[in-house]
Amino acid sequence: MVNKTAPMKVRSVWISDIHLGFRGCQAQALLHFLHSVETEYLFLVGDIVDFWGIKKNPYWPQEHTNVIRSILGKAKHGTKVIYIPGNHDEALRDCAGHVFGNLEIHLDYVHTTFDGKKLLIMHGDEFDVIVKHSRWIAMLGNAAYDTLLWLNRHLNGLRKIFGYSYWSLAAYLKLKVKNAVSYISSFEDALARLAKERGVDGVVCGHIHHAEIKEINTILYCNDGDWVESCTTLLEHPDGSLELVYWAEKFEQFKNIEGMITAKKAA
Repeated sequence: MVNKTAPMKVRSVWISDIHLGFRGCQAQALLHFLHSVETEYLFLVGDIVDFWGIKKNPYWPQEHTNVIRSILGKAKHGTKVIYIPGNHDEALRDCAGHVFGNLEIHLDYVHTTFDGKKLLIMHGDEFDVIVKHSRWIAMLGNAAYDTLLWLNRHLNGLRKIFGYSYWSLAAYLKLKVKNAVSYISSFEDALARLAKERGVDGVVCGHIHHAEIKEINTILYCNDGDWVESCTTLLEHPDGSLELVYWAEKFEQFKNIEGMITAKKAA
């Protein structure tokens, strides 16, 4: 599924928590986004490939291969790709420091925006006590999350039949459960404190599947979200300004237009 309109040109793109190899990955929407943008820098902020999911329930459709090809294609044509592995693709942390043409692998990275802001980029699982200290508990939680995403897919299948747009059940519940809200807030505060200690202006992370841009004690906190629940990305425009973009709605609009064109051709 290729976007035939002229791509938007930005300076930097941050995406994370794609979870290739997992059935909940919204690869079609991501491919549409990747075909819709030209960027100098592409930051892959962890959990790009879901080795946990692949080990438990092998799944790898052609669309997931196409995502990898699209990313490598951008690197081949001049985009600097910085890959910062997360906890689901942590095996690649052993490759930190390696450079493969325009693709580099780092544990974390400091990026300077066009207007001079220094941003620390990291996945963020280092601040998740459950993941860091008790893997089996994390895996148990991951199984429950898989079930929630299964419900999410089927719910949105019904919503589509009745003409409603995409809506994330998982994201909605996350904001309604008191413990989840408390966890998100604690996570954000911890990342902001680290950024301050490192002497940078802000931090960009992923991991918790909760897209956000806000200021915390003079530190700019950015989370680029995910491509399982919300289909979100963080963009740096040519002037250095940052924008959080929710791509699910744009992708739905594209599919509707494509469907109308196909119907006209068939008529």
